[in-house]
Amino acid sequence: MKEFFITGTDTDAGKTHVTSLLLKLLAQHKKKAIGYKPLAAGSEMAFDQLVNADALMLMESATVSAKYDVVNPFTFAPPIAPHIAAEQAGVTINVNKLTAAYKTVKQQCADYLLTEGAGGWALPINNTEYLYDWVKAEKLPVILVVGMKLGCLNHALLTAAHIQSLGINCIGWIANQVDEHMDEYQANLDSLKARLPFPILAISPYSEQTPKLQIYKTLLENLSINP
Repeated sequence: MKEFFITGTDTDAGKTHVTSLLLKLLAQHKKKAIGYKPLAAGSEMAFDQLVNADALMLMESATVSAKYDVVNPFTFAPPIAPHIAAEQAGVTINVNKLTAAYKTVKQQCADYLLTEGAGGWALPINNTEYLYDWVKAEKLPVILVVGMKLGCLNHALLTAAHIQSLGINCIGWIANQVDEHMDEYQANLDSLKARLPFPILAISPYSEQTPKLQIYKTLLENLSINP
């Protein structure tokens, strides 16, 4: 099984959007793939349980089906930081619990498992641990989604530096144009290509219609997909 962790430069970088597109890319190549959202806040009641729109999108894009609570084991109603929502709900989240839940989703007979993080890279899961502690423990290769908007250079470079400092393998980054009217979009994209220590994997242009992914060869190589 090939496993990847998709993180973002901040909360609205477009992790779900990009993870969904990657799942659809794998589907086009007849791959058995599943999406996983371990933590989600901002959920609503449906079918007698709390469900999160991001997790549902991953389920719709996947070629391997699973029960909702397998795809999204920790779900909270308030649209706030998950560790705060968990504390309010009397739920404990830690690295060990995330590892136990991950073992369940790995049993779903998929060849590809794409895990979407929550918020940005440095997401607390309790008073002492961060989501990246779990990523490091699982030795998951990381894909960084850069939300292309004002401030993205700082956010992307700081995130990349911290990933490197932890010795975590980031296979590359994907530019997601979240701001249609971003000033000097191409100049910022070129700056990131020159400065980020990881290769660019793809570009997701802004679109109000069917979203598309401009794919680089490096992405196909990491996914073991023949062009």
